[in-house]
Amino acid sequence: MLEADDREHLLTSGRRLEWATLGWNIAGVVVLALAAISSRSVALTGFGLDSLIEIGASMVVLWELAGVAQDRQRRAMRLIGASFVAVAIYLAVQSTVVLVLRFHPHHSRVGIAWTAATAIVMFCLAVRKSRIGGKLGNAVLRAEGRITLIDGILATAVLCGLVLNALLDWWWADPAAAYVLLVFVAHEARETFRH
Repeated sequence: MLEADDREHLLTSGRRLEWATLGWNIAGVVVLALAAISSRSVALTGFGLDSLIEIGASMVVLWELAGVAQDRQRRAMRLIGASFVAVAIYLAVQSTVVLVLRFHPHHSRVGIAWTAATAIVMFCLAVRKSRIGGKLGNAVLRAEGRITLIDGILATAVLCGLVLNALLDWWWADPAAAYVLLVFVAHEARETFRH
């Protein structure tokens, strides 16, 4: 059982992690929008939409960490589950459209740099959220940590697609990677709703 001071310290740490995630993703929406416009990249546009979903998830967790009544936790878990579903829909639609239209984006150095940095930041945040959520016994923080992990995986997939497109002109690489990620996201959505 956690002491009151330890619990408050962990809650404060959880809030800080969410504020860091929120700030990073707000900046990311701007950077990704500019990079997507200049390169006409569907992958960067889609990744910007994913950042909006992560912003929503962080706001849900901040709301939930403000008070942990059981009914509030259930509602927060449903909202986190809905975020997973939104990511899954986005991945399925974006990847299919890119493949069907055989869309060839231009190269984007800014997009490559941002997605590489985002992957590192999101993996670090995901690990910390999972640890703190586990210590608190807070399922919502752990679930949002999985969304952050998925954001890191998605950043890596988009990065691979951008790099392969830039180096080898493999325009189809990032929608193919997104289909693999779609399976993981769908599993996480199901687990969140089951909880």
